[in-house]
Amino acid sequence: MKENKKQDAETVSAKPARLVDLIDYQEGSVVSRTIVDKETGTVTLFAFDEGQGLSEHTAPFDALVYTLDGAVEVIISGKKFPLKTGEMIIMPANKPHALKATKRFKMLLTMIR
Repeated sequence: MKENKKQDAETVSAKPARLVDLIDYQEGSVVSRTIVDKETGTVTLFAFDEGQGLSEHTAPFDALVYTLDGAVEVIISGKKFPLKTGEMIIMPANKPHALKATKRFKMLLTMIR
């Protein structure tokens, strides 16, 4: 699996690309595509169909969510934050968080270790 991630990252390396075009929606699903996977952090694209989400969890590092398309509700420590295209939020390390697509949405998730 690691090799596939490396090959995928190489397909977008050193050439211009529109992030929003690098991942497609899939009905009733959450789709992800790793762009960078290093010891120091990851950059991953996600596409969520409307109503799909990620259940509450924690991460040991801060994570930046940048909304590329659509709308999402991000919940951090029980507080709701609605985001739309062009907006971002940082989910602090070790704080419970969850996401739910209020419309189809795409995001870029950046986690630095």
